[in-house]
Amino acid sequence: MNKLNDFLPGQPVKSLSLPALLGAFPPFALLLFVILTKEDVFESWMLAPLTIIPLGGAFGGVFFYLMGFVWFPSGKNKLFAVIISTILYFVALWISSVLAFSITGHWD
Repeated sequence: MNKLNDFLPGQPVKSLSLPALLGAFPPFALLLFVILTKEDVFESWMLAPLTIIPLGGAFGGVFFYLMGFVWFPSGKNKLFAVIISTILYFVALWISSVLAFSITGHWD
C-alpha cells in the first residue's frame, strides 16, 4: 500500500522512508559504537543524543533525496542541489547534536 502524503502530492510515503532510514543510520551506528565501547555503564542521559541526532540525520536524508532526485532530477542544477543538500545534511547533524547535548547538559 503506497499511502500518498499531503506535503508532496504524488510522492508515496514509502519512498521517503528509505532516505530517512539511510540518513539516520550512520549517526546512530556511530553513537552506538562510541557508547558501547565506553568503559562506563549506559546512562540514562545518553538516550537523548541517541534519539535526537538520528532524527536530524533522517531529516537531512529526506532533504537530500528531495533535492537530488525529486526537485532537481537532472542537469547542472542536480549537481548544485546534491552539493548544497550534502552540506545541509551535515549542518542538520551538527545542529541536532548541539541540541541533544545542550538538553542533557553536556555541551559546554
